[in-house]
Amino acid sequence: MNLLQYLHQKLYKTFIGLTVGLTVLSAGIAATDLDKQSTIEQIPHVIIPDIQAGIEKYIAEQTKAGGGYFTLRYEDKVMKLKLVRVHTEYLANLGPRRHFACVDLASTDGNVYDVDFFLSGDPGNMTVTETTVHKVNGRPLYLWRQQEDGTWAHAPVDEASLELLGVIEGVDRFDFVYQATLPELNNNARMWIPLPESDAFQTIEMTKMIMPGKHRVLTDKRYGNKVLFIELEPKDSGSRLSMNFHVRRLEKGIYEDETIPTDFLAPERLVPDSDQFQTIATEVLKDKRGGDLVRARALYDHTIDTMLYQKFGDGYGKGDAEYACGAGFGNCTDYHSYFIALARASNIPARFAIGAGIPSNRDEGGISGYHCWAEFYAEGKWWPVDISEADKYTSLATYYFGHNPANRIEFSRGRDLVVEPGPKSGPINFLAYPILEVDGKEILVKPQLGFTRVTG
Repeated sequence: MNLLQYLHQKLYKTFIGLTVGLTVLSAGIAATDLDKQSTIEQIPHVIIPDIQAGIEKYIAEQTKAGGGYFTLRYEDKVMKLKLVRVHTEYLANLGPRRHFACVDLASTDGNVYDVDFFLSGDPGNMTVTETTVHKVNGRPLYLWRQQEDGTWAHAPVDEASLELLGVIEGVDRFDFVYQATLPELNNNARMWIPLPESDAFQTIEMTKMIMPGKHRVLTDKRYGNKVLFIELEPKDSGSRLSMNFHVRRLEKGIYEDETIPTDFLAPERLVPDSDQFQTIATEVLKDKRGGDLVRARALYDHTIDTMLYQKFGDGYGKGDAEYACGAGFGNCTDYHSYFIALARASNIPARFAIGAGIPSNRDEGGISGYHCWAEFYAEGKWWPVDISEADKYTSLATYYFGHNPANRIEFSRGRDLVVEPGPKSGPINFLAYPILEVDGKEILVKPQLGFTRVTG
């Protein structure tokens, strides 16, 4: 039995016990004893919104007293925290004037703490009696175990590696290969390929390049992405292009940079500013109290609840937010485009990035394809989110709200990339796979991606 089952069972037993007790009591009270009966203390009925109001009031009061932060001592440190969300699904009445609440709070360094609270009191007048950190970034520090006397106590949890769920924490090192084979070319052609670069979270060193035709490096005018531009001829038909990189990648948490956040409120071709996103965002956030972290988490959870990871039909995979909204399914580009549209509609800056995930459960081999994620701006920092992975692995939903694992590589950032010369079709939607243009028409070229992890 888990804690939630216990809480509901406890509430049910309490209700039955009170009902039986009152029935017996009323049966034994004569009509002449009505005056005595009126002196019996009446315990107010408590519903889930009462507990939610109680814990939110407590956190708000403590945050005000803490100068804008909820302070909590953990591992001999006093942490400054911001409310992310109240787990309404876990709120419970444990018995007369005894209640339970579970809350996510984020620290100034981006770690998310799942904190358990026990409260006592009546609606409108509840006091917190116990506070315990239960999880850090989704990893449990203890489990609940029922004792022989019927009470519940903390039990240790085995240290389960997140690598089993695709996550490498800290740092990862690997050699990465990006290669493709050109199709038959009947005329001169042009190609654009992403050229990953070093930044605060990844160090990229090109170790080898084999490239047909004439090539040079372009810079995307808005985001500064480096793009390899190649001019090809029919004689290059069937040629193989290849780039090898040595990569050192850090796990990515929240961070600051020199970009202007409001620049990332503007619409894009496939992430428009439309009334439907305003309407959905308003509905999702109507009962959400707190700052942009609370609001962003609500949109994050809504995207998980609304979208289904499914590659089906011709519309998915383009990052078309309106398509994703209508279909309710898609791949990572569709998940994050939908989220970004809702965030911007809520006046929360948000942006897109794309690259590839590196398998955690093996040290070499092929990679199935690209992967993308998003970032939103709150509390003066950028928060990375990976909503499609959070949907696949629900136990990692808290981790992916504010983190990207070390085992990935970023190719490019942003949408509607502008380079000169650029494709005749206009700005590049996003850049992960090669864009091959022959006679003004794009031809799909899917690259082969591979890696070898560097150990030691």
